[in-house]
Amino acid sequence: MAKHLLIVESPAKAKTIEKILGSDYEVKSCYGHIRDLEKEDMGIDLKNGYKPKYIISEDKQKVVKELRALAKKSDDVWLATDEDREGEAISWHLCEVLDLDPYKTKRIVFHEITKPAINKAVQNPRFVNMDLVNAQQARRILDRIVGFELSPVLWRKMSMRNNLSAGRVQSVAVRLIVERERDITRFKVSSSFKVEAFFSAEDLSKKKVTFKADGPDKISNSEGAADYLQKCTGATYTVNDVQVKPAKKSPSAPFTTSTLQQEASRKLGYSVSKTMLLAQKLYENGHITYMRTDSVNLSETAIDGTRAAIIAQYGQKYHQQRIYKTKNESAQEAHEAIRPTDMMATTAGDADTSRLYELIWKRTMACQMADAQLERTIAKINISTQRDQLTATGEVLRFDGFLKVYTEGRDDEDGEDENEGLLPPLAAGQVLDFQRMVATERYTRPAPRYTEASLVKKLEELGIGRPSTYAPTISTVQARGYVEKRDKEGVKRDYQVLTLQHDKITTATGSENFGAEKNKLFPTDLGMVVTDFLREHFGKVMDYDFTAKIEAEFDEIAEGKQLWNKMIDDFYLPFHVSVEHTIENAGRAKGERELGLDPQSGKPVVARLGRFGPMVQIGGAEEEEKPRFAKLRNNQSIETITLEEALELFRLPRNLGQFEGEDIIINIGRFGPYAQHAGQFYSLKKEMDPYTVELGEVTPLIEDKRKSKAESEIKIFEKEKIRILKGPYGPYIKQGLRNYKIPKEKVENPATLTIADVKAIIEEAKANPPKKAPRKKKA
Repeated sequence: MAKHLLIVESPAKAKTIEKILGSDYEVKSCYGHIRDLEKEDMGIDLKNGYKPKYIISEDKQKVVKELRALAKKSDDVWLATDEDREGEAISWHLCEVLDLDPYKTKRIVFHEITKPAINKAVQNPRFVNMDLVNAQQARRILDRIVGFELSPVLWRKMSMRNNLSAGRVQSVAVRLIVERERDITRFKVSSSFKVEAFFSAEDLSKKKVTFKADGPDKISNSEGAADYLQKCTGATYTVNDVQVKPAKKSPSAPFTTSTLQQEASRKLGYSVSKTMLLAQKLYENGHITYMRTDSVNLSETAIDGTRAAIIAQYGQKYHQQRIYKTKNESAQEAHEAIRPTDMMATTAGDADTSRLYELIWKRTMACQMADAQLERTIAKINISTQRDQLTATGEVLRFDGFLKVYTEGRDDEDGEDENEGLLPPLAAGQVLDFQRMVATERYTRPAPRYTEASLVKKLEELGIGRPSTYAPTISTVQARGYVEKRDKEGVKRDYQVLTLQHDKITTATGSENFGAEKNKLFPTDLGMVVTDFLREHFGKVMDYDFTAKIEAEFDEIAEGKQLWNKMIDDFYLPFHVSVEHTIENAGRAKGERELGLDPQSGKPVVARLGRFGPMVQIGGAEEEEKPRFAKLRNNQSIETITLEEALELFRLPRNLGQFEGEDIIINIGRFGPYAQHAGQFYSLKKEMDPYTVELGEVTPLIEDKRKSKAESEIKIFEKEKIRILKGPYGPYIKQGLRNYKIPKEKVENPATLTIADVKAIIEEAKANPPKKAPRKKKA
């Protein structure tokens, strides 16, 4: 039996550490959180200092039992859960359930799972830091209070099923997405003309090359652009001044949780949750340092290791030592940046994991490499026929430095890439060979919708959330149906191009695809209505500055500067008053918007949120004739749908015509669009639009479904409406919507079953229904 029991959070981490420590230590995993707040009565004693009531999770009972048994047999217990506040809280929970004294039980932390780091941690144990535990406990309790008190308000005040919920950080994240969507909707597009002149000149090898120079920043309309080009007719172009200035580019700091999530999204297309999952694997297998951090610091060991790797691979001139300091004042404990544990290892893990590792490796290498040295040329060009000058800019890379390894990606909201091409040698007084001048119409663009990564960046800028909260926040708002990640198709748009060439101005029309977006976060109508309701009645909870202030108070608790239950008291008392006032006085939230009148009936047409989602309605419930309803299409919103688009939705059901003497009716039901024919229902394919699909598209669908159905039928009892069918897992009995398994002894020859046999199987199944496996609770 090993002398020491060391407990970590994950099995992968346990295996790695056990190899390092040897036979004196038995390393076991607690599989994350072992306790959480009870569901009953919120799990918090509101009248007794917000005392939490914890319960061991059902799926952790076996783990705790095993750990208790091992703890009794061991000389002592060491706690080696993750180094953040959540890990500290897990260590404290282990002390509670294993009857360990948190002020005497050895607690070790490390930034990386390597032999030197683990041995150093074992030689320098500490005890559980209750300030960190209380900071995590305060977050969990406050979030539980907000969720448990706000969610019932939404149930009562919205025309939805009781499956709505609200969260402190999640609701603010949804607000950001909603506000961006409304900014885009309100954005007024305007156009202007950009002027570019093209010249030819000899390069260093005496070869003619073409380069461009920019004219005025913006010309507001086509008349102004035509006038500008007209003034340049017959002009000569002379270089007035050439300036050559040295410039440099410096590398970005090593990765924090936030910047890793952003860059993995830009360069690898990974979602925030996928990035964290892969980073966790890399950390647990000893390849990188801890992946939840807001620090850009590198240890001396890391700096030395990176220096050696750079000199070995690229030479001394590529190395430049840098010390990075965290600018974020609210950064948590003094962690290290995310970096490889061995800079000589350039790859690790499977394909997806390896791509993330290589990104981390390159970023770490680059941050200790020399600046890229550039030479920037700016040439001013005179136009003989007018005062305005043209500007040609070029950039020459004289020394690549860190760019040899890594270039940081850009978000689409950062604007266009500013890198310029190379200019040929130019001298003051040189007369240029003019080729043409082009004025191109360009349209203004609204701020782009958030990606998962750019939302993380915004949350971090506002001081909302911490490294451990970004991924679950973004997953939660999507799971609740307040936000959806999807693509948006572009729309064709024409633009004008005016060209001056050979002293003649010609006009042409070009076209572009605009507005296309991929993997962007869109608020749903539900998300918009909930956001509006919460902002109206719980302005403080939805306020960005207030949410950031709460985070700062968690930091103060972690530093021992504030009592956790006093901090919650200051929040809860006014919050609870708002909850009671809203339940008593607030009206129902429907997100209702009147679109106009139905030209046929003269009744009002309203877009609103119904029990099953966004819809349009003709007429009111108070009228004698029942109102008519239609569900909004996936790409439509209550806020933007027009009267014409709403009326179009009432074209269903559509009669496409007859097939085999029976009408085919197209409609949308609870499970989506379908075709009805001869008393049978056939779901339409995803690509079939119920508003435009034609008879010739639906008839093959019906024939294919019939054929498939016929092939799956083994035996039919028409009178009893019972069928024996083939399924992917073997034959089964179907009665109405219910399926029944055929016993093993009769499954070989299902066609020989009589109606009496089938009824007996059904009765037996009803009398002894299969037991459902208990659902596993998340740790």
